[in-house]
Amino acid sequence: MAGKLTANISKEIQAPAEQVWKALTDPELIKQYMFGTNTVSDWKKGSTITYMGEWEGKQYKDSGTIVDIVPGKLLHTTYFSNLSGKEDIPENYANVIYALDDKGTKTILTITQDNIENEEHLQHTEQNWNMILDTMKNMLEKH
Repeated sequence: MAGKLTANISKEIQAPAEQVWKALTDPELIKQYMFGTNTVSDWKKGSTITYMGEWEGKQYKDSGTIVDIVPGKLLHTTYFSNLSGKEDIPENYANVIYALDDKGTKTILTITQDNIENEEHLQHTEQNWNMILDTMKNMLEKH
């Protein structure tokens, strides 16, 4: 994918990896830090993952597939947003990789998202992920 950009965001969370993992894979927790999104998946390699909700008054149904999953360590999904205005074809999907680095009482969560069109979309993607990770961090560190 020549010319495409990749976002890379890391956040240190004062919570053990199993709690961060639960936040990544429990639909009730996802809803709390990801703008009220309803997530549907059975969390198995090769399975679909669907994100549904409303964003700025528009209904959305984003989708992807679980490429790889290593509980407590790695979640690699593909991702397509129906709000992107693009055709739902494989080359319009991004890879989104959640990597957990277990440091005992804290975890470093790194999110990588590829297939980003331009610098403006890259900044928007990084801002979104930073908001999501800050909300997740606050949620996990309160407990």
